[in-house]
Amino acid sequence: MLPESGRDMSALAKLTVPITRENRCVYYQNRETATLIEHQDSWEILPLPRQFSTEGQPSVVLGDSPAVFTPELRKAIEEDRTRLIYVLAKGNALPPEASGTPIFTFLVPPVQPAMVRSLVNAAFENLVLVHRQTSLERELQRARAEIDQLNQIGIALSTQRNMNSLMDLILAKSREITTSDAGSLYLVEEDEKEEKCLRFKTTQNDSLQVPFHEFTMPINASSIAGYVALTGESLHLEDVYNTPASLPFRFNPTFDQESGYRTKSMLVVPMKNPQGEIIGVVQLINCKRDARLHVDRRTADQGVIPYPEEVRALVSSLASQAAVAIENNRLYESIQTLFEGFVNASVVAIEARDPTTSGHSFRVADLTVGLAEAVDRADSPEFHNINFSRSEMKEIRYASLLHDFGKVGVREEVLIKAKKLYPQQMEVVQQRFDYVRKAVQQEHTERKLTYILEKGRGEFMARQEEFQRDLEERLRELDDFLQFVLRCNEPTVLPEGNFQRLTELAAVEFLDWEGLPRSLLAAKEAKLLSIPKGSLDETERVEIESHVVHSFNFLSQIPWTKEIKNIPMIARAHHEKLNGTGYPYKLNAAEIPFQSRMMTVSDIYDALSASDRPYKKAVPTEKALDILAQESKQGLLDSALFRLFQEAEVYKLTMNWKHPSSFKL
Repeated sequence: MLPESGRDMSALAKLTVPITRENRCVYYQNRETATLIEHQDSWEILPLPRQFSTEGQPSVVLGDSPAVFTPELRKAIEEDRTRLIYVLAKGNALPPEASGTPIFTFLVPPVQPAMVRSLVNAAFENLVLVHRQTSLERELQRARAEIDQLNQIGIALSTQRNMNSLMDLILAKSREITTSDAGSLYLVEEDEKEEKCLRFKTTQNDSLQVPFHEFTMPINASSIAGYVALTGESLHLEDVYNTPASLPFRFNPTFDQESGYRTKSMLVVPMKNPQGEIIGVVQLINCKRDARLHVDRRTADQGVIPYPEEVRALVSSLASQAAVAIENNRLYESIQTLFEGFVNASVVAIEARDPTTSGHSFRVADLTVGLAEAVDRADSPEFHNINFSRSEMKEIRYASLLHDFGKVGVREEVLIKAKKLYPQQMEVVQQRFDYVRKAVQQEHTERKLTYILEKGRGEFMARQEEFQRDLEERLRELDDFLQFVLRCNEPTVLPEGNFQRLTELAAVEFLDWEGLPRSLLAAKEAKLLSIPKGSLDETERVEIESHVVHSFNFLSQIPWTKEIKNIPMIARAHHEKLNGTGYPYKLNAAEIPFQSRMMTVSDIYDALSASDRPYKKAVPTEKALDILAQESKQGLLDSALFRLFQEAEVYKLTMNWKHPSSFKL
């Protein structure tokens, strides 16, 4: 028989079991008070509810009847709201109804009060420990979720290279984890007087459109953001209209008055780098109960709440991550600026070797990037699956800018050779013709003098005009020869032939001042003047073609980042042809990178259409495109790319081109 305890009902939750007059059960309201239920006449049957109450604090049930094993009790045990101490009947056997019900412990009659009290206390302590463990696990799970969230945000911040996009991302993530309706971000910078100030960089608001423009403000205690930047301490205001008198600033309500908005709770956090320097401020506005809430004067009082303490800590962690991301971004930008300066200086160095090609590398870069953008936009089958990322566009531009850097390794006289003959060679030819001209004139004078001495003045006067015509004819023939040589000395864009007359000239002889026979045109000179296209002979062409190898070797020495590591390979193929006749590696179509094919079209077009050069006149746009079309039909260029170059009018990008003092990607 079970002992009776008092019936005092504590503040703990009521947990009951179904009961009939045949059931025997003890219901413990808390550790101190128990109510005994006995069907014998000596015990009163309490009017307890017939179902469990599932609310409130834990309870312990003591019973010795199969009727205690109800679904409600099982559920309460599984939810850790109760523990069951079961009194075994005679024979120490559990009834079938006990199957599947967790039992905290057992009692065997006769039941001793001290034992009951001890087991009940243990059951309550077990519930307390379980609840504490559950609470700790929930806290751990929440902390892990926050860490995961911060890690994901950190990854997102670390991969963002555009400073403005980074600012927007920092503010957006800060608002997201705090359910903030609005917010602003400020960066610390130096003004013209090298004094630190705050620059308003970006703002966001879910409830209304806010006009935005950057401005600067002093770092002092007259404003909320300035105060946080000055002190380096986070600031939480439950209602900005009730700012504590101890703070030196007051909220400016002008924006709210003009827009109908209602600024209420505010969390302002400094962004500190690892050295503890404040580099910016994140200002979050209006923590919302429901993220979907539209905040205005009517909804702010009920829908906007103070920022919870755990959220404040989370924003502080995010602000630290944001500071590191901003510092890294600034470092990346400074490195990028440094590298762009190096590239710019390299291009200037290239152009200094040959000022007549000034701007060529920049124009080729503009044309190639423009063609790449056209490829991105094109929906034709040839380009349907080709898209360039920002990094790949940067790679294309750098390769285009530096494609001719190897010209620094080419002899200057070859690099800037304007005619088929070098100036000193042409000067020798002209001096030779001058000598022959004078020799012809001297010979003519001697003939006249001999004729006068032999025939007399009278006969000479009769034939004087004949002598003069003969002289003029010989000089005219000599001048014609010289003009032909000068015409042959001019390089041509397209191959030309009909240099047979040069062979005839090379066979013409004259006597030099020593009386020895000399050719009017030396064999080497005739060979150079017979160059069918351009101004370079085979040896010179090989030398200038070597600039591609020099470029590749130079670019291969640079430790490019992974995202732009293909620059050397792209630059080295810009003179290759699809049919394998290009230089310097005779690559076939499959071996030529797509980016190089684009650069080839741009390079040839600019070389043809650029302003006059000493060795050629600028070719009109239509003529340049016709020449490209011919090379495309011959299988030298990518016909699809040339067609897009023409249809998208990429060539117009450099029509009004001006030489940049610098460039920026």
